[in-house]
Amino acid sequence: QVQLVESGGGLVQTGVSLTLSCAASGSAFSTYAMAWFRQPPDRERQFVAAIGSLGSNTRYADFAKGRFTISRDNAKNAGYLQMNNLKPDDTAVYYCAAGLRVSKFSYEYWGQGTQVTVSS
Repeated sequence: QVQLVESGGGLVQTGVSLTLSCAASGSAFSTYAMAWFRQPPDRERQFVAAIGSLGSNTRYADFAKGRFTISRDNAKNAGYLQMNNLKPDDTAVYYCAAGLRVSKFSYEYWGQGTQVTVSS
């Protein structure tokens, strides 16, 4: 079992940067792949980025490439999503997830989400 808690969301203006954090507890976090997803208002949940257990394998959604960076610190049982040049379309609840492999779809463990609102 892995418990995940996101933090770092908030209300920001267009163009700024924001870093989300995901604190993990429970079973060995370092053995799990980790990912970020988001759910914009009135839309389905979207894959954002994923990273392998050792941090060397990353995948990004097309909208995230070049603006978002996923990373992790296994010594701290933490994952991060750095988001640059935020746009109103990035407004969503952001979730971190952990699972057995890097995937755009299926993860076993999920956090409760953190709201990011980007004002124009």
